[in-house]
Formats: sequence, C-alpha cells, structure tokens
Amino acid sequence: MVTTKIEIKNHLREYVVGRYNDFNEKSPVRFPDQIDLYILIWDLLVKRPENCHIDKGNLEIILPERYGSKSPEYYNYLGSRSQKKIEQKIEIMMWADFREFIENERHKNGTRIVDSVHLFMSKYGINSISEDALVKSYYRWRNRVREREKRAYSKKKFQ
Repeated sequence: MVTTKIEIKNHLREYVVGRYNDFNEKSPVRFPDQIDLYILIWDLLVKRPENCHIDKGNLEIILPERYGSKSPEYYNYLGSRSQKKIEQKIEIMMWADFREFIENERHKNGTRIVDSVHLFMSKYGINSISEDALVKSYYRWRNRVREREKRAYSKKKFQ
C-alpha cells in the first residue's frame, strides 16, 4: 500500500473522509475502484522526479493499484496541476451529492432546505463551511436550473 498526500480545501477533505473513510482522519483514504475519481488518480500518476521533496497536504490517499500497469512504487507522484484536477473532481462530486441529497429530502420527506443542509453536514462531518454558504449555493443553483416564466404585461389604454 503506497500513499501520497494532496492539498485540497478543508470542506472537501471533510467530505471525502466522511464519505469514504468512516470519519477516520488518521488513516489514509481508499477510494473504491468503481468511481471516476479512482481512474482519474491512476491516469494522473507519474514517476517521481529526482529533485522532488516529500509530499505535503491535508489529505492522505492510497494510490490505486491495477494489475499489469503502473506500479505505485514507481508511479507515485501527483504534481500541482494533478492535485488541482483531483480537487475539482472531488468538488463536483460533493456538490452533485449535496444537491441530490437536498432534493430527495425535500420531495420524499418534506424536510425544509435548512434542515436538509444540516443533515448533510452531519452525515459527512463537514464543519469548515457554514450552513448559510451551502444554503445560498443551493438557491443559486436552483435559480440557474429552474426556468422562469415571463409574465405577460399588457398596457392599459387610458381613454
């Protein structure tokens, strides 16, 4: 088992640890091999440069091992661009999961949006971002997605 550390936003780290590592922040995170993030990490792995120093970051991940291909003992380096792509992928996954969770809670259980946000944050142990920020993000997304009907205004004729 070969690990590396990457630097991502705190709320994304909390989401990943809560979702894939059962809130255990001390051990490295192992992503399931069925998700796209696992394949993305495997694609981004390159040989470690000779002048490269030790990995720093707030999230330690277990590198993917696939039979008959890149060996993690040699291909175990993720550059800054690779880390940025991984962070973007995790962010997309979190927001998609967040929006799906809120919609399911609202339509199936009739839960208010604020309460649904609190449930989501408790489910994954997210503390580094405020509930208001998540609620506002949800409302912004909903306004972008939802089509609005334009009101038909008619001019009144005064005689």
